[in-house]
Amino acid sequence: MKKEGHQVRLGSTNIVVNKNGFGALPIQRVSDEEAVFLLRKAYEGGIGFFDTARAYSDSEHKLGLAFENIRGNLYIATKTAAQTGEGLEKDLALSLEMLRTDYIDVYQFHNPAFCPKPGDGSGLYEAALEAKKAGKIRHIGITNHRLQVAEEAVASGLYETLQFPFCYLASDREEALAESCKKADMGFIAMKSLSGGLITNSAAAYAYAAGFDNVLPIWGVQRERELDEFLGYVHTPPVMTEEMREIIKKDREELAGDFCRGCGYCMPCPAGIEINNCARMSLMLRRAPSAGWLTEEVQNKMKKIENCLHCGQCKAKCPYGLDTPSLLTKNLEDYRKVLAGEVSVG
Repeated sequence: MKKEGHQVRLGSTNIVVNKNGFGALPIQRVSDEEAVFLLRKAYEGGIGFFDTARAYSDSEHKLGLAFENIRGNLYIATKTAAQTGEGLEKDLALSLEMLRTDYIDVYQFHNPAFCPKPGDGSGLYEAALEAKKAGKIRHIGITNHRLQVAEEAVASGLYETLQFPFCYLASDREEALAESCKKADMGFIAMKSLSGGLITNSAAAYAYAAGFDNVLPIWGVQRERELDEFLGYVHTPPVMTEEMREIIKKDREELAGDFCRGCGYCMPCPAGIEINNCARMSLMLRRAPSAGWLTEEVQNKMKKIENCLHCGQCKAKCPYGLDTPSLLTKNLEDYRKVLAGEVSVG
């Protein structure tokens, strides 16, 4: 495996890779051929860590197609959203089949509402341990969007890796989480390093993450131009500059407080509202200007906010505790002002 640029060690796993991981959620939106091209180009360009999940439709299948013949040269992490030990066993068997491999490097519990532990009645941790003893998985990890669960996972000493949203919009408590992982010799995998598209300067995002030597950012990649950007960082890692510090300062001020990260855990909506995009439309219009946000298709999606049932399901499921119905209403009001020309963006 190529070793260029910054390297990161994932705690006690002793997995050492370039500080650019490949987030394979977006490749479910492209063809097998396109996905295999991107994955192989990423590997050949120096990326050695690939993160997917059983929940990402055919993403695992595409990794299997790309890497079956070079499996031992790279690291694959996947996830299970199973609620029981039996469910985990079924998920794991399917993941191994799709990935065309007989082992998974990092097997993660996918955003559970609690921290799985031995004896909790779910059988999840016990099933993962059995799979590890059998050689089907090499390391046990957990992903989460809830700080409390993440902190509990670190304190438990049961996990070798934590995957958590982490970018330069992180709070002091979130930065402390990364530091606590380092002290516990626990790998820290940073998802949402561009905050779901709200951060538009990836060099600044990389430079921020580089300040934490134990953090591995994974970038969601769907297009070759996106991949080329991150491959450039493999060979020439961005270094924090005064200009980047100013960008980060400005973004922190603009995005302080409550905003939708677009994680999608509030979905599905019983009224058919695409909450994870509609609840942050105002920010996307201003931070990632695109005529695509104003098409008839998107207008119709925004109009569905009028049908909100105020059932509270999205609010109850939001890992950030956001008042999503209120956010939706505010975004619809702003969107209509933009359409009417009362507010200019872009």
